Amino acid sequence: MSRLDELNIRLMVEGPAVSMYVRGDCLAAVGGIHGSNQGSTGMMTEQGLAYLVWRDGQPYLTAKGGETPATPEQVETIRKFSEDLNTALSK
Repeated sequence: MSRLDELNIRLMVEGPAVSMYVRGDCLAAVGGIHGSNQGSTGMMTEQGLAYLVWRDGQPYLTAKGGETPATPEQVETIRKFSEDLNTALSK
């Protein structure tokens, strides 16, 4: 758990099939034995949980209510969270 603590990532829900991790506005669902299958990483927005998707080379945050262009900062925040979580769970 200390690797997660060092990266300021919190385990919010731990279940038999899927666990949920958060840092700031980012959230990731991780399944499999010992977190071996990291699912999509999302970001909480005014429309709810939104996932980063790419269309024609442009990043968008897609939520149930629609999608909005993602800022470079949002893209970097999601990328860094995914990278840090993967690093923490793989060691």
